[in-house]
Amino acid sequence: MKIQDLLRKDLMLLDLQASSKEAAIDEMVSHLVAKKIVSDFDTFKSGIMIREAQTSTGLGDGIAMPHSKNIAVIQPAVLFAKSHKGLDYQALDGGMTDLFFMIAAPEGANDTHLAALAKLSQYLLKEGFVDQLRQVKSEQEVIDLFDKFEAEDKKTSQTKKLSSTNKEFIVAVTACPTGIAHTYMAEEALKKQAAQMGVDIKVETNGASGVGNALTEQDIRQAKGVIVAADKAVAMDRFDGKPLVLRPVSDGIKKSDELISLILNNQAKPYIAKNSSQQKTENFGNKEGASLGSGFYKHLMGGVSQMLPFVIGGGIMIALAFLLDNMLGVPKDQLANLGSYHEIAAIFKNIGGAAFSFMLPVLAGYIAYSIAEKPGLVAGFVAGAIASSGLAFGKIPFAAGGESTLALAGVPSGFLGALVGGFLAGGVVLVLRRLLVGLPRSLEGIKSILLYPLLGVLITGFLMLFINIPMAAINTTLNNFLEGLSGSSAVLMGLLVGGMMAVDMGGPVNKAAYVFGTGTLAASVANGGSVVMAAVMAGGMVPPLAVFVATLLFKDKFTLEERESGLTNIVMGLSFITEGAIPFGAADPARAIPSFIAGSALTGALVGFAGIKLLAPHGGIFVIALTSNPILYLLFVAVGALVSGILFGALRTKA
Repeated sequence: MKIQDLLRKDLMLLDLQASSKEAAIDEMVSHLVAKKIVSDFDTFKSGIMIREAQTSTGLGDGIAMPHSKNIAVIQPAVLFAKSHKGLDYQALDGGMTDLFFMIAAPEGANDTHLAALAKLSQYLLKEGFVDQLRQVKSEQEVIDLFDKFEAEDKKTSQTKKLSSTNKEFIVAVTACPTGIAHTYMAEEALKKQAAQMGVDIKVETNGASGVGNALTEQDIRQAKGVIVAADKAVAMDRFDGKPLVLRPVSDGIKKSDELISLILNNQAKPYIAKNSSQQKTENFGNKEGASLGSGFYKHLMGGVSQMLPFVIGGGIMIALAFLLDNMLGVPKDQLANLGSYHEIAAIFKNIGGAAFSFMLPVLAGYIAYSIAEKPGLVAGFVAGAIASSGLAFGKIPFAAGGESTLALAGVPSGFLGALVGGFLAGGVVLVLRRLLVGLPRSLEGIKSILLYPLLGVLITGFLMLFINIPMAAINTTLNNFLEGLSGSSAVLMGLLVGGMMAVDMGGPVNKAAYVFGTGTLAASVANGGSVVMAAVMAGGMVPPLAVFVATLLFKDKFTLEERESGLTNIVMGLSFITEGAIPFGAADPARAIPSFIAGSALTGALVGFAGIKLLAPHGGIFVIALTSNPILYLLFVAVGALVSGILFGALRTKA
């Protein structure tokens, strides 16, 4: 779309007379009515004012773009107006506004106003455009200015096409444990930095919905080098022999220039795949292959990232079962059957339970997979299943059915048992690899399909029968402690996990708190949920909301781009996506991170003090009904956001 198609000369007001925001809107709407663009003044103005009530369209830097998709609009158009004195339009930067573009789109138009907004925004961001626009003296000069910059755009585009063959080309892969925010923020950061450095880049994302923009063999072959910014296992053998930089996903966001420079300056070492006959390897630059001791966090997150969908899906289904029973009513003498008393609730609970039952086997299985690749998967699943069932060997004084010296179903060792079992299974398979390395080549084919699964399951299974005993005792003690949390102990626990959520906003500390919180859910579902999980989610919602508070209350200390980002953080915070605050934490860590920790820790402590429980492991405001006290929960999140936001804004220096 050409903006000149909508920007008519007869609609321009080059000497706007209004001296206030509403008067300016009235003057522009009246002109649109007079020119037969709008059929009804009141209807169209109402649409404009409703949009203004959401957020001022005064973008700052003297520019405003009021707009409405409205039934009173006869044909799409853009009105340009200029005020010589300027007026207070309640712009986001608090300054005066002198350039106005009022966009009118018919009710049935296919996002005409959005396309016009996007096109206008491109022009207004071009260097020198706004300054020249302020100097125009006639309607034709306005059109000529747009034509001039459009011609320059075409020329620049053609130049880029001609020179693109001379550009360096690199490829990248981004991945984070949850596959939500960090993955795509790293992608955008790398793309933006590459454009600034004159480098072509293709970025593959390993997100929650799968692999996006997958790299082809030709992409990899043509690339000067590879950047892998990942906190979980990704397909690596395809990069065999290519210069490769491996870093955490956070470096892809914060240090994108450094990563690209390492490739361009030939400082990246060639990647050596451990076994090119396999489809996937995660040795991550270790020439000796994967090792149990290295990459503990990566292996743990490899399991957690695969476990989370089961926990979230199953956990929320079980939570809905309790919610349905509460809504439908359960007699006092049947409260023990809450969640399965009514048939519909029982269906929800059974489905959720089926998904939830995979939690521990998947966790252990994919920890082992991250360590030892595909051969470790089956041994890891078995270890997780044993941790879940409580199968053990020896005397178990706390086992159901009394003491026994035989293998029996005792007390499950839960999350901790599965975690240890996953690392155990991965280690067992690594040892088997070393022991079987001398087998004749004729037997290579049966290693992966017979020897690794059989010996891995046999050895891991027997070891788990003994390991389950102490892990079950620890798990039982921990669960009893958590169930008994009240008073000062609950406050301290909430303060700790809430504060941890804000330390690195999606990094290892944040994930440690989150993993601990989800680990408490399995044992607490029958008791109405987990206080720890409630504190974790509340603490994680605070930093993005604090960013919004700070950018709203301290406008002069943030740039226009930061204030706009502050608005998007409302959605991020309410959705429990702590990563939304990362750009602010990375740009000003000394002021931002302590401020975020203070509010998150306070919120977590308040949740612990009130004993609020949560049945869901994720979802933010969308699962608020699954807390034991939704109103108080939201109040505590708001308190933390205000405290963090005010602290951050007060400590921040002017932009």
